[in-house]
Amino acid sequence: MRAVIGFTVIMGVALTGTACSSSGGAPGTPSQGASASASPSPTAPPEHPFTGRPVAERRPVLAVKIENTSAGKPQMGLRSADIVYIEQVEGGLTRLMAIFSSKLPAQVGPVRSARISDLHILPMFGKPALAYSGVQTKMIPFVRKASLWDVSDSSAFSAYSRVPGRVAPYNLFGSPKKLLAKAPKASKAEDIGFVFSDEPPAGGVPQKQVSVRYPAARFTFAWSAAQKRWLVTQDGAKDMAAEGGQQGAPTIVIQWVKTDRSQFHDFHGSYTPLVHTVGKGTGVVLRDGQAYKVNWSRASEEKGTTYTTADGKPMPFARGQVWVVLASRKPVAP
Repeated sequence: MRAVIGFTVIMGVALTGTACSSSGGAPGTPSQGASASASPSPTAPPEHPFTGRPVAERRPVLAVKIENTSAGKPQMGLRSADIVYIEQVEGGLTRLMAIFSSKLPAQVGPVRSARISDLHILPMFGKPALAYSGVQTKMIPFVRKASLWDVSDSSAFSAYSRVPGRVAPYNLFGSPKKLLAKAPKASKAEDIGFVFSDEPPAGGVPQKQVSVRYPAARFTFAWSAAQKRWLVTQDGAKDMAAEGGQQGAPTIVIQWVKTDRSQFHDFHGSYTPLVHTVGKGTGVVLRDGQAYKVNWSRASEEKGTTYTTADGKPMPFARGQVWVVLASRKPVAP
């Protein structure tokens, strides 16, 4: 049977529902001989604001622009990211911006050029480091004024290398450790509005898979109970990682955003889409095999994005990597 949460395939998302059930384990019991004078349990480490997982310390934030067409796959290092943003670019295609902080892979890439929408997303992270390879000439002044540390291949060339066996420009990879070394004052991870919980809230609709369409790309997120992740398929092919295994995350956020033409365009004349991530809107959060209708709100570029359920309560994500799919119900034409 098919369940649709407030929109249809024509709007860009297809939801395929299935019945499911869950059961919880019995709570533990105190050990024999426990007394009221026993020492309290050690304080748990604080949660990382991007993943909800325990972390000993907050580390600097690195954003990396990554190719997301078949020519640049398999991607490397993406599975170590805390957050992965999907953004529409020229020609109706998509590009990724991966956010790293809690852990760093040895290499990440292929690293590609930045877009104007990145500059509107990044201020919520303070002043992070941004790794990219080139921008349109008209956009250079915007990058210089943006709230970021430029660690592009032209500013931090020693942190990059060309990987054999790949064709340029899809063979440029960066070392996150070296990239952050070039931005010693990059902001450390702070609250950006995410809330996490071990158990899913009530009100979700069971789903097997959910699809999102862009003008020239299609993503399907299929729930794997065995891996407790939504596995990513792009344009009908499994999205595999260079390190092995399929890309995927415990939480997928489908955030409906306004998308229109920016003042920039590529040499073919295709306009660069401008993705509006400040304001209010609706969306869907996928976790634990269920889909939840949500509302999102971001008051300014310096603020994070909050996600709430229909009753106004914070929508908790599953702990681990989060993918944020920035999609438009009416995608801007290529």
